[in-house]
Amino acid sequence: MTQISTFDLEGRTVPFVDEGEGPVGLVLIPGIGRTGEALAVIAHYLAEEAGFRVVQIGADSVEEVVAVMDHVGLEDAWIGGHGGGGTLARHVVAEHHERSNGLLLLGVEDEDIALAPALPVLIIQGATDDVTPPVNGDRLQATAPERASVKTLPDADHHFPVSHPIETAVIIEEYLDWD
Repeated sequence: MTQISTFDLEGRTVPFVDEGEGPVGLVLIPGIGRTGEALAVIAHYLAEEAGFRVVQIGADSVEEVVAVMDHVGLEDAWIGGHGGGGTLARHVVAEHHERSNGLLLLGVEDEDIALAPALPVLIIQGATDDVTPPVNGDRLQATAPERASVKTLPDADHHFPVSHPIETAVIIEEYLDWD
């Protein structure tokens, strides 16, 4: 089992898991109301099998994500999340694009947040997701077709990071081409 650490930020406790030793980092933020365990299999696969450094952050704000990145010495990374965690990731990247190498969205909420310029975007979605329906990801991809890619998992609903973790991790690994 991976060790959960905490970081205190002005009286708020922010849980995080830092695993892997890869040269490039990936920050993963679980969806609202979810613990880091929701993305644990994906994170562990990417850290152990693909050689990534993965930091899962149970954050509620941009400030918390950036503070944990500073705390663990991660100057820049791909930043992503699932559902509401992906929306938070979009805010982090929009406000701190200099800290991001790209944006990873596991399902896309219907939020009006412009994509940061020039950064690649990977959208993974479940074909039968009724919480973050695929049309949201398709619409977002259409705003930056030259740098945004969509991968859809057939027969997968909103919980695809839990029900299809290895398939999701392999898509991330192949897209980032770090092996």
